[in-house]
Amino acid sequence: MFKILRKEEWSPNVYAMDIEAPRVAKKAQAGQFIVLRVNEEGERIPLTIADFDRETGRILIVFQAIGASTMELAALEAGDSILDFVGPLGRPSEIAKLDGTMVVVGGGIGVAPTYPIARAMKDAGNKVIAIMGAKTKDILIMEDEMKAVTDEVLVTTDDGSYGIKGFVTNAVQALVDRGEKIAQITAIGPVIMMKSVADATRDRGIHTVVSLNPIMVDGTGMCGGCRVTIGDETKFACVDGPEFDGHLVDFKGLMSRQRMYRDKEAVEKDHVCHIGLGGDK
Repeated sequence: MFKILRKEEWSPNVYAMDIEAPRVAKKAQAGQFIVLRVNEEGERIPLTIADFDRETGRILIVFQAIGASTMELAALEAGDSILDFVGPLGRPSEIAKLDGTMVVVGGGIGVAPTYPIARAMKDAGNKVIAIMGAKTKDILIMEDEMKAVTDEVLVTTDDGSYGIKGFVTNAVQALVDRGEKIAQITAIGPVIMMKSVADATRDRGIHTVVSLNPIMVDGTGMCGGCRVTIGDETKFACVDGPEFDGHLVDFKGLMSRQRMYRDKEAVEKDHVCHIGLGGDK
């Protein structure tokens, strides 16, 4: 069993949990993920590692309670335990000294997994700029944490309540306009956001990495649910990624496959089990 050391609600339905998992923390690297199960009846939930501390054995996960399983996870409190917590999984981010500025772009809760990448790239001697996007100021997460590990933070909000009004691509454009020499952008967030960033950088020749964690299911490559076309090859996000060259990802096919599950997700969210209660429902 893996103990929940801390639980906080950072914004409506967005939770942060520190999990006691010393063996995972010992091996964890930026860009990797874990798979957890709340209990024996629970489904597998893949979540990108938002932070880790090798000395204390702590792993930080950040998630949105949007479906049945994440709502069950959100119902737990500090002191409770999770049955399974497996990792680190996936290929870690490539960390190196770049010839130019490293930019991490996080949208919504996608900000969380950009944090260890930004920290590792800074430790490697890079100038690091973080772009953080949110719909409104009140749901922005990890701004202070990101400021501590980067040279600059740019915030965008859809409604203009904080920072730059607009989307993360507006901040990317602002960096280009001021002459920033960008060597790499790593974008993590909703698929449509990652597509927009890749589209914005393609003609400029800026190397762009995206993390396809939103499409993972079981996290081992066995279910095939996270298959994606990268260039002319079929890859699995969980074992071949989760990070890929954003300019090679078939986002059109990816988003089409995502839409296939929306009806089932809605049913699962509101499902009430009648097994064992009698009757034939």
